[in-house]
Amino acid sequence: MNMILLLGLFIVISICSFFYIDCVLLFTLRSKPVLYETSRFILLFNLLFADTFQQVPNLLLYILAWINLKIPYYACGFLVLLCVVTDSISPLTLAVMSVERYVAVCLPLRHATIFTVRSTGMAIAVVWALSFINILIRVFMLVRVFTIIPFNPHMNEFCSKEALFFAPIFNDFEKVYASTLFVSVGLAIIGSYVGVALVATSASTDKASARKVLQTLLLHLIQLCLVLTSSMFSTIIIVIARTAGRLTVLRIYNVCFVFLSILPRCLSALIYGLRDQTIRPVLMHNLCCGWKSSVFPNKSR
Repeated sequence: MNMILLLGLFIVISICSFFYIDCVLLFTLRSKPVLYETSRFILLFNLLFADTFQQVPNLLLYILAWINLKIPYYACGFLVLLCVVTDSISPLTLAVMSVERYVAVCLPLRHATIFTVRSTGMAIAVVWALSFINILIRVFMLVRVFTIIPFNPHMNEFCSKEALFFAPIFNDFEKVYASTLFVSVGLAIIGSYVGVALVATSASTDKASARKVLQTLLLHLIQLCLVLTSSMFSTIIIVIARTAGRLTVLRIYNVCFVFLSILPRCLSALIYGLRDQTIRPVLMHNLCCGWKSSVFPNKSR
């Protein structure tokens, strides 16, 4: 049991560390005009904001499950809906980011007119609107369920997405929605990759730039697969809980929570913050300036 407590403490510290890095990267993306006036960095800010925002309720749900604390149904619903509303933000934003990279390579002369600050903001608004529609559908379904069965404000188990959306109809909706979402986003990313790959064979194309975009699109596809895998987290735990003991379930829950739920959402800072030559120096300066100023104080009088 002590091992589980130490592992849980390590997970909490790791999440807080990633949360700090994400917050610094968010600040970095708003610190210079070249970053907050460029479409791909605006989209990155939206992706990172959604992933960072989701870490807070995710961490609270993890701590509640870790200490086996049951909360009222309304409080659980609020936390779970905060997680669900950002579930589809990442894959949808990845799709828009892939299309933006496709236009940058395949239609370079029209890129500045297609992906303006205004049009990028409208694309982000559509992404959030689709996510809120998902929430509204779930809420209406939940109200409908409680017109058939009695409503119990006190939960009999710890708060989770499965405990909130317990009726079989939610499983059917989740399968249809997730399948439609990830197939659509996957086609957008793969289509962008194929388009850039075809253009990269042209003699007039900047080979180095096209190759870099291909690598970025491949990372988008990998990240989408990780986000899709994270949606299977609760299903894996439910299957294991039917046959394994509580101690085994807790250990597997901790491991799955890190690698299937938290890690995919933390990759944005590592992939984009360290890869991009425009962001990296500013990010490293913002991350290290406080440490440098404390270790190397200003000696000027």
